[in-house]
Amino acid sequence: MTETAREHWDQAYAGKPATRASRRQSDPLLSLSVISAAGVAADDAIADIGGGASNLIDRLLCEGWHRLSVLDVSSEALGVAKRRLGERPQAVTRLVEDITSWLPPQDTFSLWHDRAVFHFLVEENDRSAYLRALRLGLRSDSHVVLATFALTGPERCSGLPVRRYSPATLQDVLGAGFKLARAQPETHLTPAGATQDFNWRLFRKTGGGEQA
Repeated sequence: MTETAREHWDQAYAGKPATRASRRQSDPLLSLSVISAAGVAADDAIADIGGGASNLIDRLLCEGWHRLSVLDVSSEALGVAKRRLGERPQAVTRLVEDITSWLPPQDTFSLWHDRAVFHFLVEENDRSAYLRALRLGLRSDSHVVLATFALTGPERCSGLPVRRYSPATLQDVLGAGFKLARAQPETHLTPAGATQDFNWRLFRKTGGGEQA
């Protein structure tokens, strides 16, 4: 990803209400279900990748989780959630970062949640950088929630090309250090009435961390 990507997403969030974005979920029920299935405790650290304007953090706070980090390349997206939540969520750390250049604190997170970021990484070097951050930031015996467009999903989203995945290719991408714990398809209905096919996967990290 580049500065152009940052500008793209800032313009996307500044140009229309977040409630009209194609990626918008009125209620992140599937995310909450998969996170609950991972058995993450309330005092475990959770990273939400690309969740700047998402209302997932609102729901996690309501459910009792209080060590939450939200990373997004767009300060505009993060500003949407900050204005919505006000000053009450001192338990939320907001990070304006590009996931392909971010080096998270090592062995910190018990759960890594990514709904619809990874499939925007169409270049191999960007995917490799993402996986480096993921392996570095996750503790042992942690979990990854990864939702990407399925092979029947769109070829482009929000004006950008995407890389679609089958269940098998998602496992191949993460490698042998991650064991599949749950699999679920989803057909997401956008605010405009279009449908987008997703693959949701919950993996448990079984391998060790990676040094920066």
